[in-house]
Order: sequence, then structure tokens, then C-alpha cells
Amino acid sequence: MNCIIIDDEPLAREAIEMLINQAGDLDLIGSFNSAEAAGNFMASNTVELIFLDIQMPGINGIEFARTIPKETFVIFTTAYAEFASDSYEVDAIDYLIKPVKSGRFQKAVEKAHTYSKLFKADYANNKIEQVADDFFFVKADRRIFKVYFDNILFIQGLKDYVVMHSENQKVMTAMNIKTIYDQLPKDKFVRVSKSYVINVKHIDSMDNNTVYIGTNEIPIGSIYRDFFFNEFVTKKIVGR
Repeated sequence: MNCIIIDDEPLAREAIEMLINQAGDLDLIGSFNSAEAAGNFMASNTVELIFLDIQMPGINGIEFARTIPKETFVIFTTAYAEFASDSYEVDAIDYLIKPVKSGRFQKAVEKAHTYSKLFKADYANNKIEQVADDFFFVKADRRIFKVYFDNILFIQGLKDYVVMHSENQKVMTAMNIKTIYDQLPKDKFVRVSKSYVINVKHIDSMDNNTVYIGTNEIPIGSIYRDFFFNEFVTKKIVGR
């Protein structure tokens, strides 16, 4: 998978380049100090993955992410944790806090590879075929998958698709996240951001901004926070 770096700080670009070289399965084809310079490069070059800073002079990372081709993935790299929920509003696949640790970087790269394979599969005719009381059938990658509600950990909206994550598989289908959420039982699933629906059964822990399901960190969007906590958290807290 080829990639570029966009960051106005030279030392930050060097740090990400070192991690890319250590990963071994990425091909760095450009490193830029501004979104404008990267945009000029992308006008004549296909880029599969961008490591993108958010706080930059001129066009910031969030604004730039809204302009890139849908085939290009974004991993944000920033010193500011408070931008996490905003990053997923533009379909970022991950969000890394500087200084970026090697293990966390590799996890983000593995996610990029997984989503790339899903996108390259034959998903043109993917769709939800039938919804029952506790499962639905999904056409995906020339097969029909039976997906039980209870087995879904969370659902991520990505570009024009949704990815259903369970413990042992990921299934992608061409559908927006609102459409699939409307078909899910509301006592089991809740939308916590523009890009994420979670199965409350599988929540391990949470704070004010993030839900933790296994090793997955799922941001809570500001407009969904009150409903989520009021309906699924506060009423179930055990008092003294």
C-alpha cells in the first residue's frame, strides 16, 4: 500500500517516516508540509493512505480530508486528543496521538490493510437480504453471510459503506449507517457518533469521550453523548 505524510512539523514527518520504514509493508511516495502541496501531488498521483496532521497553517487536516477521493484512506496524526470525534466525521480509519508509539502505529496500519482488502472485494452487489428477529443475511464478497445481532461488536460507517465488526469476521456492505441502524433492535444497539453504532452488550468500559470494546476505542460524538449516557448508562449505574 502506498502512502504519503502531511504535517507542517519536520520532526513529526521524520518520526512518521521512521515508523513507515519499520512497518515494512508501506511504500512512502511523498512527504509534504502542507495540505496544498499534497493536493497538488494527488492531482496527478494515486494515493492509497495518508498520515495526516490536523492543526496546520492554511487548510487544516479535517478540511483537507473532506476533499480527497473516496478510495483514499486517512489516518490522523495529531497532538490533540480532543479532535478524535471530529476525525471520524470525515471517515478516518484511525486517530494517532503524538508521539506515536510503534505498536499503536502498526495496529492502525493493519486496519488500513484490512479495509483495503474489503474495498477491493466484489461488494458492488452487497446488501442486507433479510432481517429476522435475531439475525440478518448480508450479501458480501460473492457469499451470503448470516450475521447474528448478538455477535456484532460495532458497526462503522466508512465512505459509502458500513463495516460490521464481530469477534471473528468483518463484513462490508454498500449502505449508509442510518439505513442499517434503522433495521437494528434499539434495545441492543445505539448510535454514538456519525460513523459508529455499537452493541451495548459488548461495552467493556467508557469515559466521557470514548467507548471501549475489546481493543477498539470508539469515539462518542457530542450530539449523541446525552442520549447514549441517559438511556444506556446512567439508568444502569449501581448506587451505593
